[in-house]
Amino acid sequence: MNEGRGWVWGVVAVIAVLAIGGWVYWAHQRALRETPPAVGIRAPVAATAPAPTHYPVPAAPAAAGSAAAPLPALHDDAAILSTLAQLPGGETLRALMRPRQLIQHIVATINALPGRTLGDGIVPVHRPRGGFLVDTRDGSTTISAANAARYAPYMDAIRAVPAHALVAWYVRLYPLFQQAYQDLGYPHGYFNDRLVVVIDNLLATPDRATPPTLIPGSHGTWNYADPALQGLSIGQRMLLRAGAGDEAAIKARLRAIRAQLTAHGPRHR
Repeated sequence: MNEGRGWVWGVVAVIAVLAIGGWVYWAHQRALRETPPAVGIRAPVAATAPAPTHYPVPAAPAAAGSAAAPLPALHDDAAILSTLAQLPGGETLRALMRPRQLIQHIVATINALPGRTLGDGIVPVHRPRGGFLVDTRDGSTTISAANAARYAPYMDAIRAVPAHALVAWYVRLYPLFQQAYQDLGYPHGYFNDRLVVVIDNLLATPDRATPPTLIPGSHGTWNYADPALQGLSIGQRMLLRAGAGDEAAIKARLRAIRAQLTAHGPRHR
């Protein structure tokens, strides 16, 4: 993993989680449409198995007299991005997204976070501008606080869309996320369960008041000097790059989302 260039993939991944997470009490489950052609994304070999418990997305009755808009096709990125842009603050998030196999890449990114690697090709948003900055003092290298300016647009996107709006977007498009997860290689899996597993993994990232020490890796990359930190999952290693303030804000949002996702309790399978 390119640690030197790649901290923001942690923020990227969290944005993806926030973009599909929400309070499932308001869920409106819809029947899956025709199965689209399979896409060329495969599940990581080392991916963690789906959770043994099932967190269902319950159906909620539609408002009287309302007509639900047709569900976009899984491969129709333009239509999917249009639904995102219609949310309050949605343009902020839309501007960061890569308009190519968007749902499939969000699902693949989230699914990979508890593993060891995350391929650049599946990340659903654009890279941050500028280069990764470090500070070296007294022979010790750490992440520079100046990187916060590079990551500010991603943190702004996390905060921009209200939770209730994200909920409505999530539940409307959930059949697409479920189909993409099954196409990824989990025909009997349930994406909502996997999302809870991934959030738990991110929340288990160690809290640190000071930036971890870095050591040079291969090809101009950076690794953590502490083997225990370097041995964390790719999502956890990336989240550590955020800095104490942003990491705390991200975790607080994730905790709230998890509480809402699991508010009705699991069904054991």
